[in-house]
Amino acid sequence: MIEDVKIDSQREAPGGATAVTPEPGKPASLGKLVEQISEQASRLVRAEIALAKAELTERAKKSGIGVGLLVLALLILAYAAGVLLLAAVYGLGTVWPLWLAALTIGGFMLLVTIILALVGVQLLQKGTTKPESVERVKDDIASIKEAMNR
Repeated sequence: MIEDVKIDSQREAPGGATAVTPEPGKPASLGKLVEQISEQASRLVRAEIALAKAELTERAKKSGIGVGLLVLALLILAYAAGVLLLAAVYGLGTVWPLWLAALTIGGFMLLVTIILALVGVQLLQKGTTKPESVERVKDDIASIKEAMNR
């Protein structure tokens, strides 16, 4: 994709004709040189923009594919967790009655869920409070104002 971006070797003058480079023996006038510099600068900017667009498009495609694969992996993980939990119920069911094995595994899952939820809520509460540095800055400003009023 990036290789498709090319800079045109021919340039057109404002009138539609192709710009003529001066002969090797003839020096170009200052006006022509300035015109060539501005044309080349604008072509360079357009080429850089086209290259940046191509790079961003390529990265976006790769990122999209990566996100899709991660979602698929999470979906398969969810099914695998269900199968493993069912296997745990059946395994425990060889020792206990099947209903008691299912109740035990379900209760364990509920306990883990409650613990994870409580820890998550605590972390969210810590993350949404104002940082201590903000309070310290306010205290510093108040101290400076107080010292200035003395």
